[in-house]
Formats: sequence, C-alpha cells, structure tokens
Amino acid sequence: MIIAVAALLVLGVLFFTLRITEKHLPPAEGESPLQPLEEVKARIYENLRDLQFEYRLGKITDNDYQESKQDLQKELARVLAQMEALGGKSKPAAVPAKPKPKNACPHCGAEFKEKLKFCGECGKAMA
Repeated sequence: MIIAVAALLVLGVLFFTLRITEKHLPPAEGESPLQPLEEVKARIYENLRDLQFEYRLGKITDNDYQESKQDLQKELARVLAQMEALGGKSKPAAVPAKPKPKNACPHCGAEFKEKLKFCGECGKAMA
C-alpha cells in the first residue's frame, strides 16, 4: 500500500513538473541597453582597485602598473562614452554645498554645537 502511494505521489509530481510551459512562467523583464555597459564599468572599476592593491603590495612594477592603469582608464573612458551616447548618466550627481551652521561666530567664524550668547573663541557677542 505504501509503495502504491509513493509511486502515485512520484507520478503526480512528475506530471505537474513537466506540465509547466512558457505561459506559466512570469514575463521576462526587458533588459536595459545600459545594463551590459554598467556591468563592464563595474568590472573595470574592480580591476583598477585590484591593480592598485597589487601595486601597493609590491607584486607588480611601477611601469607595469602605469601601463595597465592607462589601458583600464582608456577602456573605462570608452565605456562611459558609449553610456553617454545611449543617454545614461556616466557622471555622479554633484554633491550639494554644505549649509553654513547657524551657531557660528560672525566675528571669527568659530562653529559651536549649541547656540551661545558669547563666542567661546574670541569672547564677542554672538548676536
């Protein structure tokens, strides 16, 4: 009896597994034309990082380091140009300027964490 139930269970699993077709699968996400270039860019940055690490450890000579670094930088420039031609952002967004702290002395420019009546550096009134 147990063998018959196990065989029936195996046949059921095989039936449901082999019955899956393309229509049962979720639609594939459209790959962006920039995706392969992003992967190449990430690989180049990783190679540059590894190259610098090996140079600092003394595994490669200065001339080999400079030549390899230039080759990787040229390849990176080519990839970034292709990305820009496809409309991708190749440059990082500019970092906004840090706002001037409100607790700064107008006379000497010293900065403080909390608001004070008098400057702790020059002793003049903060107001």
